[in-house]
Amino acid sequence: MYRRIALVSEHASPLGCLGGVDSGGQNVYVAQVAKHLAAFGHQVDVFTRRDNAALPEVVEWLPRVRVVHLAAGPARFVAKENMLAYMDEFTEQLLRFSDAEGDYDLLHANFFMSGLVAAEVKRRRGIPFVITFHALGRVRRMHQGGADGFSEERMVIEDRLVAEADRLIAECPQDEEDQVVLYGADRERIRLVPCGFDKSELWPVDKRRARKQLGLSLHERLVLQVGRMVPRKGVDNAVQGFARLVRQHHMAARLLIVGGESDDADPLRTPEIGRLQAIAREEGVADLVTFVGRKSRQQLKYYYSAADVFVTTPWYEPFGITPLEAMACGTPVIGANVGGIKYSVLDGETGYLVPPHDPEALGERLAHVLAHPGLLARFSRRSLERVNHWFTWRRVSAQLAQVYDEVLEGVAAEMPLRTLTEQPHEETVRL
Repeated sequence: MYRRIALVSEHASPLGCLGGVDSGGQNVYVAQVAKHLAAFGHQVDVFTRRDNAALPEVVEWLPRVRVVHLAAGPARFVAKENMLAYMDEFTEQLLRFSDAEGDYDLLHANFFMSGLVAAEVKRRRGIPFVITFHALGRVRRMHQGGADGFSEERMVIEDRLVAEADRLIAECPQDEEDQVVLYGADRERIRLVPCGFDKSELWPVDKRRARKQLGLSLHERLVLQVGRMVPRKGVDNAVQGFARLVRQHHMAARLLIVGGESDDADPLRTPEIGRLQAIAREEGVADLVTFVGRKSRQQLKYYYSAADVFVTTPWYEPFGITPLEAMACGTPVIGANVGGIKYSVLDGETGYLVPPHDPEALGERLAHVLAHPGLLARFSRRSLERVNHWFTWRRVSAQLAQVYDEVLEGVAAEMPLRTLTEQPHEETVRL
């Protein structure tokens, strides 16, 4: 049965540029889920906050997908940490739009502020909602401490959402465990649905061709980091680990870093780049670390394919889409043994897991894989097999659609836990 679905994503628009402080995995998630739900025949409206006065209220983005820009607060960029005050206005604008267009069958909230909006809509209109948190406040506070810009009110709201949502979407087993242990969530209402990659967007490109496309050396060992330029992403650890590779393991290589607030690597626009450049100088590898700024989705397959190995070592990670994207291009991943990365990367089979904040361990693993081309080739094959079987956006969206049906048909009590689809648990997916 086809549904009218509202995806609520207050700060992460599917139209947003990626790589910036508040643009990243959630933008990709919302865009891809909307696109694939529409391909199944559902009508999808994505509600996000208008952050530019030139944006129209409604953008007909794709067949059966509209992006609706709601006036809530100033029509300019507002850091997500300062956006909670505008959610009452956001809720009223969503209800106004819904009253004019007709009610939705279900709301899928993304992030806690969108969850607050969805909970209010449910209270006032009776429309059920599910939520993907993308990040949990108590987890963030544990890792960021005083640097966390959100108030305690975030955790109070998340407690409410855990109690009131019709289903909680956990993106990986760690996310599920955090919801249960830190928020007292009922496991019976949690459904494990991961993130994915788009086969029409990312695929392996011949390494020589990819490097020629990007103007890179055909013979240099290349390590890649892609992602948001914020401290918690651990890019400083990637630079330091790369420096160990060069200095302690005497291996010639280059580290390519993609991300930032502008298309060129401008430390004024992206202060984190300036901090990382200083670390590279301190480590004596400034001439071997190249910052290239943010890149379009169309360009990313060339960067992933050009690299010999992809590195991502955040402090924590609710899921982490970039490892999947690298694997989809046949590039093995060395990732931090945290959150969703330890779910998507199989240690010793598709790549390696290392502790966060441990440049010595990262340098050692980099040296090992780069010294063994046969191992890299095996990791590449296994990575492609794994992501194409378990982690496509089509599969993910089909799982979400099943969750929606379960909620709307009221059959939750009759469905055994975990029968929505097979899940890639460790004991069943070693390919």
